[in-house]
Formats: sequence, structure tokens, C-alpha cells
Amino acid sequence: MSIAADLRAIVKDSQVLDAPAELRTYAYDASFLTQLAPRSPDAVVIARSVSDISAVMRYASAHGVPVTPRGAASGQAAGAVALEGGIVLALNAMNRILEIDVANLQAFCEPGVVHATLNAALARHSLIFPPDPGSSRMATVGGMASTNAHGMRAVKYGPTSAWVLGLQVVLPDGQIVETGSVGSRAKQSSAGLELTKLIVGAEGTLGIVTRLRLKLIAIPPARAIVLGLFDALENAGEAVQAVFAAGVSPSAIEILDERCIQAVNLFRPAMALEPVEALVLFEVDGNVPGVRWDAERVCEVIGPLARKAEWSDEAARINALWEARALVGAAVGTLRPGSNRAYCGEDICVPVARIPETLRAIQDISARHRIPIATYGHIGGGGLHPGHLIDGRDPDEIQRVLLVADDIHQLALRMGGTTTGEHGVGAARAPYMAQEHGPALEVMRRIKAALDPKGIMNPGVIFDPPVLPFELPLRGPVGEPSAAIIDPG
Repeated sequence: MSIAADLRAIVKDSQVLDAPAELRTYAYDASFLTQLAPRSPDAVVIARSVSDISAVMRYASAHGVPVTPRGAASGQAAGAVALEGGIVLALNAMNRILEIDVANLQAFCEPGVVHATLNAALARHSLIFPPDPGSSRMATVGGMASTNAHGMRAVKYGPTSAWVLGLQVVLPDGQIVETGSVGSRAKQSSAGLELTKLIVGAEGTLGIVTRLRLKLIAIPPARAIVLGLFDALENAGEAVQAVFAAGVSPSAIEILDERCIQAVNLFRPAMALEPVEALVLFEVDGNVPGVRWDAERVCEVIGPLARKAEWSDEAARINALWEARALVGAAVGTLRPGSNRAYCGEDICVPVARIPETLRAIQDISARHRIPIATYGHIGGGGLHPGHLIDGRDPDEIQRVLLVADDIHQLALRMGGTTTGEHGVGAARAPYMAQEHGPALEVMRRIKAALDPKGIMNPGVIFDPPVLPFELPLRGPVGEPSAAIIDPG
């Protein structure tokens, strides 16, 4: 019998997909890697309940079948694709908000709940789940937990892991466990190992999240935005440091480089953003007098460094400036008509003090490989998102953009940063993990082996890169060349 036939004896017939056309749709996520090397599973299970998942995992464990959890598949690191075949467990149908506990400032939900849907429901109670991945209308809460998503407001509120109090998890052998203390509604605990934080960010390599207990806060009553325009990238970096030194903690700090500004103006001419080397948005939130003080203070400290510094607490102005930031991902394609964006080397994070140097180096990489790159990101936390524009029909450009991705990842490590600030390792950045973590990677492998001794959970992600049909040289930690598979996603 086939895997699909076996699965139909475990869950409802309609929950199992195995037609070639159906499987093909699960061979991709948003990464460039899966565009180059799609990987179809042997079968897909549309999970409806924790019991479905537990039963599938018991089967997979007994037969040594790989299992890949999958949410919205909006990830850019090839972390939700069956790289070694087997079963894809689709969790997007498990999308119920189970409870909003207003008194205890908590929400309970299934992993397929979309971030924007959750916050729309919470807004009726004047509450919010603060992490903001920037793709709120498509990202699922389970996916955010899987990659420990950071996003625009992590500079003040921290990553997703800071807001997950407990999880229900199906382990690789099918056992169901609850982390964060069974039945707890406490907001903190010092009881035992932090299993919740171990699972958050593990990208489905240790188990499958089936329920989340999330911490909430009241929606801040006021917010304002400061627009800073800078003729030099270095001044933009100094401005961010000056704001922190002044004792202000913005809820978001975002940067658009010169190419991003040009792209937004081409995509939406009514925006009419001024052409400068860098545009930085500082958002502050809190009570009304505090927000006004913070906004005025930000303008005061960045003024000497900026061509222009202005602030507004008018909702229309705030929304218009955030719309410009939100448009960037789609707008960069206007810089090169007919091109497509290659999501590879797209998520580095470096020390804030080295952002201007990093942005200059990215421009040099762009020029050296003749690939246009527009860069934006969460400058307050050091996160940068270079957007590479290529003709995907040109094999030479594909090879050059792979070199771009490698150079950008090596740049991040050279700057004392990381190859992924928030999108996760997936398979795309797995080749860099030994260089980034050193002996600590072996400790991670031992934890993985303890929970998943058969190695069936999301193989090829984080720990052992899959074999792909293209290779490029990667430099070792001391500059020695070594043959390895490059991250193309």
C-alpha cells in the first residue's frame, strides 16, 4: 500500500491528498530555493484536530516516514516543504480562536489562526498580540511561533517567544504534551526547563504545535510617527543610536534606502517621498502626553543629523507613512520592469552600529554581481531585508543571485550578526549554521536526537542541509574554502 492509502485508514478520506497536481502545490513556499528545486511530498494530510496529528505521527514514527508541518507557506527559507518526501501536515485548517481570557490577558488559539484575524478579534476587547510580522494578513500564529518571528515592533515588544506562555505539542512519536505548566493561566513561571521557548523557533524539527497560549496587552491609547530624511546612510544609523541614548523606546524603527524610496514613488506616485539616501520612520506609543514628549524628543535628537525631521499623531498621516513601508516588498519590482524578486539572502541582522556599513557593503555586492538590490528593514533591531531583482529566465542571473545571497550571508557574519534575524533557518540557511554557531550546533543536534531519534521531523531544516542540484563554494569560519550547498532562499 502507498503512504496515502495508509493515511486514509487513519484520518478521513477527504483529508488526504495525493493527486500529482495537488502535491505539486505543496512543493513550494515563498523561498527562491523552492522555485529552483521544488519538492513534492508523497501525501498531504489536512489536519483538523490534535488527534489527527497524533495519529499521523504515530504512523510516521512506526514507519520512519518524514513529516513536514506547514502553515500559510509564506516563509522564505524553505522550511515548510517536504525536502525528503513523506507527509506534509497542513495546519491551516486548524484556525479557531478558542478563548480570549480578558481578565488574565491571554488568548488560546490553534496554529492556523491568521495574525490579523486574531488581532481583529482582540481589538473588540481593546487588547492586542503585539508581535507584527509585517505580513499580518497571511502569516499564521503557528508559523510565527515556529520561526520565532520578530517584525516591526520587536524593537520594543520583543519577538514572538516573549508572548507565548504555553503550547500543546505533538511529539514525533505521537505523544501529546503541554508546556508552560498543565492548565496554567499564570503569566510567569520558574518551574522546570523552558520547553515553550525550546519549541518556539524550532521550525517544526522537535514537534508540531497544535495550540498556543498567548500573552496580551492593552492597546496603547496613543501613537505618533516621526519621519526622518537623511542624505547619508551613516547619519541614519547615528540617528537611531541617538534616539536610544536619549532614553526613548520607539515601538518601531524602519528604514528604506534610496532604491526603496524610488520604488515606492514609481509604484504609488501620490506618495511623493523625497529622494534621499535613507528614510527612517520612528513610531512611538503609550499615553497621550508621553507620546507627544517622545515624538518631540526624537525630532530634537535626530534634527542635527537629518535633512528633515517631522512628527504627526494624526491617524491619516501615520497610516500613509506606514502604507509606504508596507508597499516596499511589492514595489521594488518596479525598479526593473519584467523582473522578479529572488527571496534569498533576504533576512540578515547586524549590530545597529554597523547598519550603515552593512548597507554600503550590500550596494557594493549589488554592483559587483550586477544585480539590483533595494534594502529596507527593522533598523531599530538591526534587521535588514535586501530585495534582489532578477530575470528568472536567465540562468546566468540565477547563478549570480546565488552568489549575492552567499556574499550577504557572509557579510552578516563578518559584521558580528546573523544570517537570519526573523525568517528562520529552514533549509536555505542550514549550510551556514556550523559557521554561525560553532560547537553549539552539536548541542542542538543532541537535543533534536533526544526528542526525534528517528529524524523524521522536518528533515533538511536547520541541522542538515538537503542535497540540491546546484552547489557553490562556501567559505569556512577562518576563510578557508569548503564545498557546501549555498542558500538560495
